[in-house]
Amino acid sequence: MTRTSTDPLLDHQAPDFCLPDAAGERACLEDYRGRWVVLYAYPRDGTPGCTLEARLFSDALETFEALNATVLGVSSDPPEKHAAFARKHALRHRLLSDQEHDLLVSYGTWKEKKLYGKVMMGTERSTFLIDPAGTIRAVWRRVKVPGHPDAVLETLASLSAGGT
Repeated sequence: MTRTSTDPLLDHQAPDFCLPDAAGERACLEDYRGRWVVLYAYPRDGTPGCTLEARLFSDALETFEALNATVLGVSSDPPEKHAAFARKHALRHRLLSDQEHDLLVSYGTWKEKKLYGKVMMGTERSTFLIDPAGTIRAVWRRVKVPGHPDAVLETLASLSAGGT
């Protein structure tokens, strides 16, 4: 859950993306220029860890917004599944669908995983803090959910207060 200071994406322009959200509307990184973006990648809608993470980010949404930040979740689930997930848990932030894994690959979160002795491809839970100019300012890989949104908020507050 610790922030990675040596990640290859750190201090580089964030890979661009345009993806459908739960309503089927396109969300592009460039739409958020001038705002901080918290982009979190998660494995699947409805699993215990993913549900907790989404709810924690949603619960803290006003605090993120007060710091000029937008929260976006992304997984490979289709928009319809995102819509049902968001409705069931009253999520208030956008969930993006990356069924082709383009964003997940470009951000380095689509990885080989082992589960019960089987090897498969899947999403590594990760979060990226992107500044208003589109530069990745913080990266968290292999995130452990409890306390994670608070750690992101703390980093965001620190970086935004520093005039970056």
